[in-house]
Order: sequence, then structure tokens, then C-alpha cells
Amino acid sequence: MTQDTLTIAAAAYPLDWFDDFAAYEAKVTGWVAKGVATGADLLVFPEYAAMELASLGGKAVAADLQGALSEVARHAPAMDALFARLAATHGVMILGPSGPVFVGNRPVNRATLFGPAGIVGHQDKQIMTRFEREEWDVIPGADGLTLFETPLGNLGVTICYDSEFPLLARTLAEAGAEILLAPSCTETLAGFTRVRVGAMARALENQCVAVQAPLVGSAPWCVGVEENTGRASIYGPPDRGWPATGILAEGGLNEPGWVSATISRALIAQTRADGGVLNFTHWSEQSDRLAVPLRRAATS
Repeated sequence: MTQDTLTIAAAAYPLDWFDDFAAYEAKVTGWVAKGVATGADLLVFPEYAAMELASLGGKAVAADLQGALSEVARHAPAMDALFARLAATHGVMILGPSGPVFVGNRPVNRATLFGPAGIVGHQDKQIMTRFEREEWDVIPGADGLTLFETPLGNLGVTICYDSEFPLLARTLAEAGAEILLAPSCTETLAGFTRVRVGAMARALENQCVAVQAPLVGSAPWCVGVEENTGRASIYGPPDRGWPATGILAEGGLNEPGWVSATISRALIAQTRADGGVLNFTHWSEQSDRLAVPLRRAATS
């Protein structure tokens, strides 16, 4: 049975150095406890937040591109077990930190969803940034998109750059997604803004909720994620019953911590059915208009 009202918490999460896995476990346990203290039913961690596990291989490994990816992937089973245990202990759902998981010889960028009963499933990033393609050689997940049908409602995950491509979110929305989770990792303010604008646009187009959970702060010892910029935010459609800005909640720029908002799935359904605008319903009219030949008007 699904519930109508739920609270979502998005993490603005900094990377830390660890000398052993017990120290990582202590950090994550504390973070989850603080997220649960907001009243959240669903906690969202950022893209590549798992990269702090590269520190367990030592400085040389953490500073080496392929060494860091392999070291983090080596700890993925232990990380999954930790988040599964915390989700069960607190009776919440958690989108865990994404990170590399090797499929054959190359890694995908995988985010795993945990529930009180264990792992619900995973979503691999679909479209790679230039950095992932040209330097890390991270590959797209071959499994495509996943709709997570949960007691909290239908969830989709559009990892960082994926949120900038409307057809991915649209496919999830048409399958029934009410909430899109957009964990992100961006070095610059421009990169963060691209994901922010993308997530807000996806909430507008699909008349749903989008959640952005970013990495923040410096980690000069970890190759590829040395500098991270962002703010945790939760977005909805700027329509009747929603904030006029479309921003349900947001934290300060580069301010670590949780940001939370309580949302109504009934309001999402109502907005899609009878909003001030009907973007979700009118989406298909784009194809009708594009069927009309484009005209050109030139001036001398």
C-alpha cells in the first residue's frame, strides 16, 4: 500500500578521508541518523559520493585515476551492506551514494536504492559527461531506465548529466514516475547550474517533484572529485498549490547538511490532471507541431 504524503531529504555531502572502513561506517551512520531526524521517509545521497572510499587504498591509490575507481568498486559490497542495514534500522528508503561498479573491464556509475527489506534495485547513469568518457572511461549502464514502484510512490533516478536530457525523464514519467531523484557531482557553479536547471525543467515538463543532492567542498586527495560545488534542493512545478518559484526547499551554496520537504502525491496527480497549465498532458502536441514543415524567413 502506498502512502500519499512523504518527506524527502536531500544531502549536500562533503567527501572525507578515512583510514579504515569503520570510520566510513561511523560517518554514514551519523549522516543517516541526521537525515532521519528531519522526519524523512526517503534520503538521497549524491553522485560519486562513494569516491571517498578511495582513501582506504592510501594516498597513491586515491590520486590515481584507475586506482581510485577500482578501490571504490572493491568496497561496493560492504557499502551496500551498510546502507541496507541502515535502511532497515530506521525503516526508511535511501538512494545511496553512486560510484563505480565494474561490468566487464569498465565501470558504470551506479546508484542503488535501499528499502527496509533490503536492496530495491539500481540505476546506472545513461549519458556520460566528457570527463567520464574521455578520462575515466566510465560507460553507460546497459540495463536502461528503471521505474521503482515503492510504498512511497513511483520513483525514477536521473543521475546528474542524465537530468539534462528531457526524454529520459519523460520516459520515466510516462511509465508512472512521480518523483525524480537527481544526485549530482559538479566541479563548478556552471556545472551545478546546468543540473539544477535541468532538474527544475524536468519537474516543470512532467509536473512532478525533482530532488537534487550534490557533492560539496574540497577533496584534493581524490582524483576527479577534488572540487565540488552545489546546494541541496527539492523542486516542484510552479503551479497551483506549489511555490511560485518551483523551489520547495534548498540549502545554502556549498553548505553541508540535509534539506527536506514534505510532498503530496495527490497534489502531483491533481496538478497533472487540472493544473494552471498541462505540460504533462500536452507533451505530445510537440510532435504534432513538428510535423508541420519548418519555414525560413531571411532578411538581407
